[in-house]
Amino acid sequence: MVQITLNDIFTPYTDAKQKGIFRQKEVLSHSYIPPQTLHREKEFKTMANILGPALRGHSTSNCFLYGKTGTGKTMTAKQVSQELGKLNSRIKVLYVNCKMKGVTDTEYRLLAELSKGLGRQVPPTGLPTDEVYNIFFSALDSSGMHVMLVLDEIDSLVAKIGDGILYNLTRLNQSLQKSKLTIIGISNNISFMENMDPRVKSSLSEEEIIFPPYNSSQLADILYQRARLAFNEGSVQQGAVEKCAALAAQEHGDARKALDLLRIASELAERESSSVVRIDHVDMAESKLDSDKVIEITKSLPKQSLAVLAAAIQLADKGRKDIQTGDIFDAYEKICISIGLKVLTQRRFSDLIAELDMLGIISTKVVSKGRHGRTREIRIPLQDGMLLKVKSVLKECCII
Repeated sequence: MVQITLNDIFTPYTDAKQKGIFRQKEVLSHSYIPPQTLHREKEFKTMANILGPALRGHSTSNCFLYGKTGTGKTMTAKQVSQELGKLNSRIKVLYVNCKMKGVTDTEYRLLAELSKGLGRQVPPTGLPTDEVYNIFFSALDSSGMHVMLVLDEIDSLVAKIGDGILYNLTRLNQSLQKSKLTIIGISNNISFMENMDPRVKSSLSEEEIIFPPYNSSQLADILYQRARLAFNEGSVQQGAVEKCAALAAQEHGDARKALDLLRIASELAERESSSVVRIDHVDMAESKLDSDKVIEITKSLPKQSLAVLAAAIQLADKGRKDIQTGDIFDAYEKICISIGLKVLTQRRFSDLIAELDMLGIISTKVVSKGRHGRTREIRIPLQDGMLLKVKSVLKECCII
């Protein structure tokens, strides 16, 4: 039997003679901001025109960016706001990812995070929320800055703590003497504001920018831009980049998926000591990414969405082929009662069905019932192995 040591395993990474395929691997990460924004010139210019008056010390409209995952919303928001900060030292950018646990779970935690960004420390617990508001307001006004508050995944914030936080933030400008506040909201869900209190929508007075999905050609341009920086010359087989772009274009033109495919494919190539990222590495990356993505998404879902998913899976396990929304609602209601969860209205339930469909965990099809109107037929598109992993997550979360 051949003995393999850790030194043997690490040799490809430590041997100076083996240059590897990467030049700057970090270029393939989601957080990397490229020197040039491709295929988002229109959206970039629109946002810059909305926020540009801040450079002259004027107030600006709040700005909301909508579009599916991986369409360049966050990158554009960061580039425009950061450029404003470079051009005017009195402009400060505060960025918050509203899906981060422990940061936006409560109004208290969000205000504490914002206060921290302005140099004021707030204890993790123990103060009345009104007092934390006063700390944040004081820090904001005494800064003398025009603060650009970027709330990424803002719909997640509203779902967790309600829309009152947005109303309170927008009303701050009426009391600020030395500073200004502009909210830049980013959301995958263009309709999330429909159920908001009319007073909140009125106070936001936002301008909307819609980000369309990338097509295959645009995704290829984005990947080639990154690949030239990320890889050593000759390290990517011809056609590999195009395949990553084509696969991602099939799923709502998601640039993040395209980047993930290229990154994972290159990691697989590196692990087998290949000097080239091949097309078959992309095929393997797609299989791995789909598996990892479903589990990651399922673990991040709120309990209500997990209950809806569990209801759909229960009916599918019974061999039902034509599962309809009403059937799932009945099963969902029983699950909620059994675990002590509030039963949502049918309208909100339908929203959760649509969100699960958008995430690719369930698949829906609208069918006509003649004079009885229309309904959605639902199926679970997951392979058996993946379905078992999803059920395991549901058990861990005490849903089933």
